Parts: sequence; C-alpha cells; structure tokens
Amino acid sequence: MRNFILFSIINFAIISCNVNEEDLLNPDFTLIPSEKFLFKSFVDCNMAEAWIGDTFRIFPGKYGEDPEWGYSHELKFASGHNADEVFLTESKKFTEPSMPPNVSIGQPGLHGAVWFETIYQKPEDATGKTLYAIYHNENYPSTLPYNFNTGEGYIDSLWPQGITGVHSKAAVCRIGVMKSIDGGHSWQNKGLFIEDLQSRMILKPHNNSLSFAGGVGDPSAVASGEYLYLFYGEYGYPSIYQINNYDSVFEHNGQCISVARIKLSDLDDPQGKALRWSGNKFINPYNGNGRPILSLQIPKQEGGGATSRRRGQFHWGPSVSWNSYLNCWVMLMAKVEDYSWVGSSIYISFNKHKDLGKGTNSQDWTKPKIILDKPGHAIWYPSLQPMNTKEDIQEKRTCLKLGKKARLFFKDMVEGNAQYISEYIIEFEK
Repeated sequence: MRNFILFSIINFAIISCNVNEEDLLNPDFTLIPSEKFLFKSFVDCNMAEAWIGDTFRIFPGKYGEDPEWGYSHELKFASGHNADEVFLTESKKFTEPSMPPNVSIGQPGLHGAVWFETIYQKPEDATGKTLYAIYHNENYPSTLPYNFNTGEGYIDSLWPQGITGVHSKAAVCRIGVMKSIDGGHSWQNKGLFIEDLQSRMILKPHNNSLSFAGGVGDPSAVASGEYLYLFYGEYGYPSIYQINNYDSVFEHNGQCISVARIKLSDLDDPQGKALRWSGNKFINPYNGNGRPILSLQIPKQEGGGATSRRRGQFHWGPSVSWNSYLNCWVMLMAKVEDYSWVGSSIYISFNKHKDLGKGTNSQDWTKPKIILDKPGHAIWYPSLQPMNTKEDIQEKRTCLKLGKKARLFFKDMVEGNAQYISEYIIEFEK
C-alpha cells in the first residue's frame, strides 16, 4: 500500500507551545509558515536516522520483494554534517547498503519488502557504528504462504482487495529488527519483533479498506531503561476472526496505536522475546494481540471506527521523541478518514513519564490535538526533525531526541503527486 511516492518535500512552519507546570501536557499551538525544502529521494516511512561520530545519516526508502509494486532497491542512505545538509542531498548521491537477500518460500529468513522506521544506536559502542534498524515488513499469501507446521503465513482464501485495483491483494505488515556494525553500510536480519498470525486477518466481505488484511506496522521505537518500547499500528482483529461472528465495534475497540517492548539485550536475537501490552501489563506474546493506548483512540461518536472498514477513522503512524526542553515524550501521528489510508491531518500527544516501564506510564498519553489539516490532501508520516543549529549539532539530536525547536516533516499526496515536505518549524515555550 506504500508506493504512492514520486518524490519528497519538507515544509517548515512554527508551532509555538505555551507550557506551564500545571498545563504541561495540554499546550496551545500556532502554525507559522516558513520556507519549503524538497527531499529528493524516496520516502515512504518514518525517517530512520543516527549520528555516526560527527556524521548525520538517514535511511529512507524500501527494499525487497513486492508482488503488487515490484522488487525495490530504494532503501538508501545519505550522510552529512547536519540535518539540513543531509535532507537536501541529491538523489544520485544516496548510497544503497548491502541488504540481506529475500529467501525462498518455506525457508527461514527475510520475506517481503522492508522499510526502516527507527534506528536504535548501541551506546556501548564508542564508534557509533552498531545500529539496530526497526523495520516495517509487508507480505502477501504469495510471498509468505501459510505453513501448517509453524502456523505462520497467510491463506489465500477470501483475501481482501489491495490498493492497486480489483485484482490486487491486501498486504499484511509485521515488524522486525536488522543490525549493522559498520554504521549502516551493511545489514543482517535478526528476526521479528512482533507479528499477527492468520487467525486474526480480517477477510472478505468485512474488510473493504483497500489497505491491510491485518498485522502490525508503521512503528516508532524509543529506549527507556533496559527496554526498547515499540509504538505501532494495531490493524488485526482483537481475537480470532470468524465471518459469522464479526463485530466492527469489537474490532474498533481493539485497534489504534499500541505499544510493545523488548529488552535491549535481546535485540541480537529478538524472535519471540517481545511482549505486548495486555491492558494492564506487558505480558501478551509477540504474536498475540495487543491492547491499544485508549487515549489515542478516536471514539465512535467522533467518527472512530475499525481499520478494515471504509470511513472508520483512527490515528496511525506514530513518531515518538524525547524532548529535553519540555522534559516529556512527544508523539506525532496521522489520521485515516477513509479507505486507502486517506486522511489530511496531523495530531500531537504528550507523555510526562520518562520511565515508560513503571506502572501504566507507557499508556499515559494526552488526547491528540490537531496541529495541521490540509483538506483534499493525504498526509502520511509526520515527524519532528532536528535543525542545523549549533545546539542541535552539539547535542547530536535526531528524530528521537529534540529540544525547544524542531522541523515538522510529513508526506503530502494530492492529485497524483507525493511530496515529503516541511513547511513548518515547531517552537516549544515554557
């Protein structure tokens, strides 16, 4: 569903945020237009990035097999002295890393296409070259057919329609981990972080969203304590899907943005190690169902609905960062308003708990507030990004750690064009 991109832009505007001790997590915002940047390479995901020594590096794009869109070699990286320099890199100057090959059907390894969404950098490596990429992975019954021995894969029966036409298939998304020890020049697939199995796929006639059959995807991951916390889209049925017992309200109640976690020490061998939020603890298995963050759900009376149903509205595509100026977590997200992931707005939410592992801290997000709406456009992948200021460079800020000011980026699609744009700068004020 992701290959709408022709090129990318970056739009700048300023959001001023008036914050005080009593109202830290409910700020007011003002958008002030600024100059536009045009990102010149392929973007269709969160912008994964890291500082390798004094080099700022980004990893946009897509890699691997995809029967609906064709095999892709668009996952590339660019490097520079600061964020502005890197985001303005010409497409021909991007470098394709060495990636693990797709394996044959029935073999263990990498199946389907991947998009890097977050880079976790191992702090124990003083060179900065040990990186873990958290990737979004998409498969189909043809690339990952059902395996009766393992229970993984998908059965091509009553399969919902995909985004490219009546004969296309909907994808299923999963989330995995890759590792690099050379700063991102080459990668090894380490295995899956979380996934949904066939029993939770939402099929015909109920699934008419022209997007996913189910699954988990579009993640953003941040480290807190000894864990990596994964914020992701929950798109599967909250229980075993049965045609005769389907309930769209039940589906809606179990979906939206969820969270799972894995020990940082398990990233080299993640398969089966992650746990999803159950509603009160991180105890559900990596391939079980998770419970969504309730404050991020859109209530039915406000237009909220199931992800498999046309016109069911929900937030998706979280991008999470720690803000050292506000001393809190900040999450941006987009909103689906119709089929094919159409939606024109960006929302923001806050979490004051630096320690996401204590009690229900990982769930304590404010109700999303709208910060931008462009009617008639489709807005995907909003994120906050560092600037080329002396402070941002000295602090080695990335999309995961930011300060008082940051650039707002998003993918803007209208009338057949796709641009990754930043028309705004966000300024937070206490």
